[in-house]
Amino acid sequence: MTPDIAIDIARQALWIIILVSSPMLLVSMVVGLIISIFQTITSIQEQTLTFVPKLIAIFIVMMLCGSWILKTTADYMIELYSSFSQYIR
Repeated sequence: MTPDIAIDIARQALWIIILVSSPMLLVSMVVGLIISIFQTITSIQEQTLTFVPKLIAIFIVMMLCGSWILKTTADYMIELYSSFSQYIR
């Protein structure tokens, strides 16, 4: 295995990680922003208020996008394992 192949495998793995985690991160950021605006408007300064809504939103996104996340990750792993003979040369 050449260093170029190892770097390419690592680059693809990082891209898959970014791709499958982005829906949950974006939803968490949007929910946090909405709750922060609500806290600012109502002058409620409770730091733990954002935890439960973010958790619920992330679970909903994971239920909605779970099959896509699994398919994307499995496709990458199948591609990686099927090309294994080329990597050991």
